[in-house]
Amino acid sequence: MSIFKAYDIRGIYGQDLTQDIFYKIARAYARFIAPRKVVVARDCRTSSNALFDAFAQGLVDEAVDVVDIGLASTPMSYFANSLLKADGSVMITASHNTKEWNGCKLCRAGAVPISGATGIKDIERMVAEMDLNEPPRGIGEITKMDVSKEYAAHVAKFQHMAHPLRIAVDFANGMGIAEAAAFAGSPLTYDALYGEYDGNFPNHDANPLHVETLKDLQALIRANPGKYAFGVAFDGDADRAGFLDEKGDVIPMDFMTALIARDLLETNPGAACFYDLRSSKVADETIAAAGGKPMMSRVGHSFIKAQMRENDAIFAGELSGHYYFKANSTAESSSMATFALANIVSKSEKPLSELVAPLRKYSQSGEINSKVADAAAVLEAVRAKFPDFFELDGVSVDRWDAEGWWCNVRMSNTEPLVRLNLEAKTPELMAAKRDEMLALIRA
Repeated sequence: MSIFKAYDIRGIYGQDLTQDIFYKIARAYARFIAPRKVVVARDCRTSSNALFDAFAQGLVDEAVDVVDIGLASTPMSYFANSLLKADGSVMITASHNTKEWNGCKLCRAGAVPISGATGIKDIERMVAEMDLNEPPRGIGEITKMDVSKEYAAHVAKFQHMAHPLRIAVDFANGMGIAEAAAFAGSPLTYDALYGEYDGNFPNHDANPLHVETLKDLQALIRANPGKYAFGVAFDGDADRAGFLDEKGDVIPMDFMTALIARDLLETNPGAACFYDLRSSKVADETIAAAGGKPMMSRVGHSFIKAQMRENDAIFAGELSGHYYFKANSTAESSSMATFALANIVSKSEKPLSELVAPLRKYSQSGEINSKVADAAAVLEAVRAKFPDFFELDGVSVDRWDAEGWWCNVRMSNTEPLVRLNLEAKTPELMAAKRDEMLALIRA
């Protein structure tokens, strides 16, 4: 399997991903975007320092100056890219993957991501053709810089809480620890689980999408009724976050999109806010009711960021727990998302569970994966059955107004899978349409 993915470069360290390959990736990246100065950051994985050395050497040998911002979250790397007016940035991480994995996220100037469609495939080709022993094209310099205080101050401007709150946080031994520096000195205080860096992730996977990783945070909240306004769980590089209410119940991430967008629209009337096309109709309805311009996006951070820039959007939320803010170079910031929720809860007389309750009005299937022999043929079958389909990402059918349901059918980027997301106005209709679509997909 190729390490060159749709949104980043990722593989098992020492197997698919080696220092020699990383060195070549760095040189290819430098040739592809022709930068003079690049920010390079890394997460706390045990292989990240070695991979940093290889990547930095590759850039230096292409006459590129490297700004080493050290241990950082992915949102911090995006911030540093803009703050330092760099020509690009590289975050060495495998995000939420287990400890064996590592990789990198590549950006141009202004934290504009490089995806499979906008350069990763070109870099893959260049790496395949490259001789490891090519002589240097010049000699760049490596400079160390700490941007953590600047990032914390930048995020803290987002805070406008009505009164102090205490929350419960699960750092999962990852880079959320760096993100939370923004909370210092604010009215937002927290009790932490697994708040020491450990690239072996000894307590649980750093992936809040998997409900089993939230059990310890739920236990902490439920053991202390009334103490915490909500809970937050970060992924490995802290560009994603999952949230729990004051009872320890999981808040669906599309509901978080709705809540944050509604709050931001109070001071940005009429602005565009994006939700990814798997999200509940609640997101669209809430943004519209708040006077905003609801806009549907493709899945994937590179697509969402491009659409946000094209439409001057102030915010976007993705069902995977990415929250994007115009205020952070149109990029993710999980600490901004945490402050956003704290702002909302502190201004309300109701607890978070009661703020979320009105959003729980429709029935969702969740994402259902089906292994198929020919994914393209499945999508064609959907098109044939539903001639009113539209194609933003896979094939979508929207019969909400007429029949009370919608669905999206997408192919996986990496596996022979077809993914179904479906929502209906009643549980009975959802079950019937889900079964109908699965029969079509699996025929």
